[in-house]
Amino acid sequence: MRLLVVGRLSGQLSAAVKMAMDAGAKVAHVETVTQATDALRKGQGADLLMVDYELDIGALIEANERERIHVQVIACGVNPDPRKAAQAITAGAKEFIPLPPDAELIAAVLAAVSDDSRPMISRDPAMQAVIKLADQVSASDASIMITGESGVGKEVMARYVHEKSKRAQKPFISVNCAAIPDNLLESELFGHEKGAFTGAMARRIGKFEEADGGTLLLDEISEMDARLQAKLLRALQERVIDRVGGAKPVPVNIRVLATSNRNLAQAVKEGTFREDLLYRLNVINLAIPPLRERPADIVVLSEFFVKKYSEANGIPLKPIGMEAKRRLQAHGWPGNVRELENAMHRAVLLSAGSEIDAEAIRLPDGQPLNPVAPIGMDYINRAAQAAESAARTFVGSTVAEVEQKLILDTLSHCLGNRTHAANILGISIRTLRNKLNEYAAQGLSIPAPQSGASAA
Repeated sequence: MRLLVVGRLSGQLSAAVKMAMDAGAKVAHVETVTQATDALRKGQGADLLMVDYELDIGALIEANERERIHVQVIACGVNPDPRKAAQAITAGAKEFIPLPPDAELIAAVLAAVSDDSRPMISRDPAMQAVIKLADQVSASDASIMITGESGVGKEVMARYVHEKSKRAQKPFISVNCAAIPDNLLESELFGHEKGAFTGAMARRIGKFEEADGGTLLLDEISEMDARLQAKLLRALQERVIDRVGGAKPVPVNIRVLATSNRNLAQAVKEGTFREDLLYRLNVINLAIPPLRERPADIVVLSEFFVKKYSEANGIPLKPIGMEAKRRLQAHGWPGNVRELENAMHRAVLLSAGSEIDAEAIRLPDGQPLNPVAPIGMDYINRAAQAAESAARTFVGSTVAEVEQKLILDTLSHCLGNRTHAANILGISIRTLRNKLNEYAAQGLSIPAPQSGASAA
């Protein structure tokens, strides 16, 4: 994490800086709020500002916002005055750290505010295959397109690639193309010169230059308008950029990663995304499966989030109960890992017993996860017997017909649960889904999850 300290480095503030460095932060320093904004404008990136509360924190945040620089601020001060501490928070500081410093407090605040510790956690073969491919290509400078539904962990994968690359010690800069209006995105990416437009009071270094030597992530690249796509293509091809209002090109040395939750090949056909840009970005594609296709990841991720939020809230760590685990694995998780993380955060706060039970795991509307049919040897044996019984009727059928009937009957008797059916059939969940897609394209009715035999 990159930390910019603002204030005179004397006594206790110097001690706090050393503690931050011991906690893994890369620290830079300026003395005034004006110098802080100027440093950020010139491309000295920071993930967090630690500011002496005797300075005008409100003016600093306002100056940064005028330049569309969004960096969180924590205030600090010696012999803290409660009134001044409250004023710092009101002005926009995220946290307040009293000085003399406490090493554990500084480490906790840095971790909580920066939130850049998101390890790649997986046990599911489908996800591990993607991680293996990422390991193979991370060391290169090839552009990578990371695709998948919203919430699957595309940015986590991008950070993983960066940390495995030869650029790991250089900046990792992320830009959400969907969150910035089109008329501002060009300046955000490429920077601008003084006077380039109304409000451009000084030169501003863009994200391309801020990421120089490191990695630039273009999050949700599909939302970028056509004019900017052309400028981005030139930057990728020639490794130079043009600041808005600039007179000469600026060379950059970066690796570009991009993410999308849309089908970009379809966007090319629709004329909303440039085909040549897609080819340039999509040298390697890392397609992250949705969480519902990674059943072995659900419990291990849940346990990670329970540990994370128990520590963050000072709550004793509790195990996840068996029934809760079953419900977690049976739920569809349309919001993917992001939805699961939020659910487990709530569960940590709501759990009242010695373990996190099923009732503590709530959906956003407050409803608990749906109960699931008991899964044990009796249940599996019944499903297997049903499949065996169905197999007796296969004499005289083609192999394809036998396969189709066996798959659909097993799925029906597994109440539409793809994971259980795949286990019984001895095939991967991906193979099962491909077969079901084929059958659906033929007009056959496919049992929906939790639908039971009557839905076959």
